[in-house]
Amino acid sequence: MFRVFLSVRRLTLLILVLLAGPVVAAAGGLARVDGDWRTASRESAGIAPDPAVVTGPVVQVYGARAFSWRGAFAVHSWIAVKRAGAPTFKTYQVTGWRYWHGGSPLSVSEGPPDRKWFGASPEIYADLRGPEAESAIDKIEAAVAAYPFKDSYRTWPGPNSNTFTAAIARAVPELGLDLPPTAIGKDYLGATAFAARAPSGTGFQVSILGVLGLTVGLKEGLEINLLGLSFGLDPLGLAVKLPGIGRLGMERAP
Repeated sequence: MFRVFLSVRRLTLLILVLLAGPVVAAAGGLARVDGDWRTASRESAGIAPDPAVVTGPVVQVYGARAFSWRGAFAVHSWIAVKRAGAPTFKTYQVTGWRYWHGGSPLSVSEGPPDRKWFGASPEIYADLRGPEAESAIDKIEAAVAAYPFKDSYRTWPGPNSNTFTAAIARAVPELGLDLPPTAIGKDYLGATAFAARAPSGTGFQVSILGVLGLTVGLKEGLEINLLGLSFGLDPLGLAVKLPGIGRLGMERAP
């Protein structure tokens, strides 16, 4: 009986620790947990280069807090590309509502890539320009075509939008993409894959169904994934990574 009590107590403590970050994120205004998606802003945040001014090739990875209560836990991420001379950006992303309405969760659209995600302002996680970007676009298009979960979506633990972004990043190490710990789903490798290159291309990771895993990389540092929530330490970047809250410390330039 005493052992059962200790087990329940430990489990309760673990759940409280895991939920502490998302609670702080919601209470501190990092995530908006209310609102109506029909009236939430989708206007440009004004942080993407103007194709009329920047005529060379560009690749960018964006992320913003997910809508409603999910934003206390996670971000939604997407990838935007523009070839040399192109008049607009092309955006690749995965969304749940397309899947829930009978379509493929993977979508391709044209227009401003830095639109707010239903009221949440985006951040730039990676930015490539010049010949390196042009080469990366070819690889990104090939990786999108080969994405193994085009017809699948699951909010937790994946495959979701962050699973997609991480998969493309593994195929295009030039991005050097270090997704934040709030990118829940980035560690989901599938039902039969348990090891892969880290999304940044600077290390490796092991993961069991996206709910238990370990990532070690020069950019990621050390990350532990527990129930899809990531804790981490980035010694080179002098930062810690916490569930719900994200990265605390020095910011890495995209």
